[in-house]
Amino acid sequence: MQQAQKGFTLIELMIVIAIVGILAAIALPAYQDYTVRAKMSEPMAALAEAKTTISEYYSSMGRLPTATASGINDYPNKEIVKSILYTSTANVGPLLTAVVQPGVIPGGTEDQFVLSGTTRDDGSIVWKCKPAATDGIPVKFLPANCRG
Repeated sequence: MQQAQKGFTLIELMIVIAIVGILAAIALPAYQDYTVRAKMSEPMAALAEAKTTISEYYSSMGRLPTATASGINDYPNKEIVKSILYTSTANVGPLLTAVVQPGVIPGGTEDQFVLSGTTRDDGSIVWKCKPAATDGIPVKFLPANCRG
């Protein structure tokens, strides 16, 4: 009378462990990228607040505010957002830059991304999100509407 095998053999357990290891090796880097992209919602919210302030000023006054009269909280110094910079020139238009705290982006120091505005004759401003020219956040970490 033969006795039926109970449990798993060593080779079956090793195969399962190898499969789990391969899945973990694929999933961990993707998850790390996802968590950094999720953190980028805070600078985007700070920029949204600033662009509303600039747009309202432009709509009511017919001109862009100076940096000192903009009313933007330019140094919130939060966990993720270090500062919001506002500049405006006649030939470039309004430019809002979010500076991210060091260490939020892997391997980065003080990375940034910007909202660039184009004024219209009807008193509105069209905003476009893009990576900064210098010290820009890598495109894969930007919000979806900034990657295009």
